[in-house]
This record gives sequence, structure tokens and C-alpha cells, in this order.
Amino acid sequence: MSLHASALSGGFTNPAEQSARAFREVLQALSRPGQPRALEGTAPPAPLSPAGGTLALVLFDRTTPVLLAGAYDSAALRDWLTFHTGITVTADPAEAVFALGDWAALAPLLPAFPTGTAEYPDRATTVIIDGATSGHPVTLDGPGLAEPLPFTLPEPQLFAENARQFPLGLDFFFTQGAAVTGLPRSTRIEVR
Repeated sequence: MSLHASALSGGFTNPAEQSARAFREVLQALSRPGQPRALEGTAPPAPLSPAGGTLALVLFDRTTPVLLAGAYDSAALRDWLTFHTGITVTADPAEAVFALGDWAALAPLLPAFPTGTAEYPDRATTVIIDGATSGHPVTLDGPGLAEPLPFTLPEPQLFAENARQFPLGLDFFFTQGAAVTGLPRSTRIEVR
């Protein structure tokens, strides 16, 4: 089995420095929900955004089965992620440590992803929604927010229900272009 030609390029050019800087930005995105952070440094195959590619290189490794949804489940992207991170791709949502795709492909799968257990709430899937999403107005509140923050979410009731499960639930990242926005399960969501 041979790798797709694009698999060997588009990763970090200075892995130690770029991954450390990117990891700091990822932590900031999760600790400051709803506030975009710059995240660049990679050029992954389409349709994955540069922020999505950088996030993958920072978070994915050999121990993290990843579900690629919709158009993101392509030979080029599978090969690129496998070469740069060593992941195993899974088609089973119940096995996914991470899920990556656009909202249309991921939304129907949300109920099948693990949300953790009382003993191990960290054993939940982290969902990376890549690309533009249209949304409805909500207000975010909770840890990392000095005051309530206006935001938009597709199908906000799904996210509000997820937040009500805390400490269980899914964590989310939204990536588009060179920006990442975090939405941890601890963030309260008020639908406006």
C-alpha cells in the first residue's frame, strides 16, 4: 500500500517550536471558550483547513483512534494524518477519541460518541468541526469567561444538552482558515 503523494508535505517545518506554540494556542482556545485563536503552521490536503491540520498534529497520536466524517474520509487526508501523527482511523463512533469533519457529516453521529463515565469523564470524544458553520445566537457562560459572551452555534439545543451532562459530555473545537475556537463541555449555553 502506497501513500498519497501529498502525505509527505504540509506538516510542521520546525516541529518542536511550532507544536509547542500551537499547543499553547489550543489550551487558550479551550480555557477561553468562544474566543478564536490563531492556529497555523500546516498545509493539509483539502478539505481540511490549516487550523484543523495544525490542531490534528498537536492532538492526534498513535493512541488516539480518529473518526473522519464525510468528505474528510479521503485517501489523501487519511494518508497525511497517518504519516504525520500515526493515528488509526476508525469508522466506529464508539471507538473515536477524536472525530473530524464538517458539521453536516458530524451532527448525525453526535449521539453515538462516548461522553465519558462517572469514573472516567475524560473518556469522551473530542469533536473537531472544520469549515464554516451557519448558526443561531446563543450566550456562553462559565469557566474561562469573565462575563457572558454572545456566540453562534448550529443546532444550539444539541450543544446546550451536551453542556447539561457536565462533567460528562463532548468537547468541541471549531476550525476555519487559520482560526480555532474551543467549546468545552463545562461551558453553559443559553439559547437566545
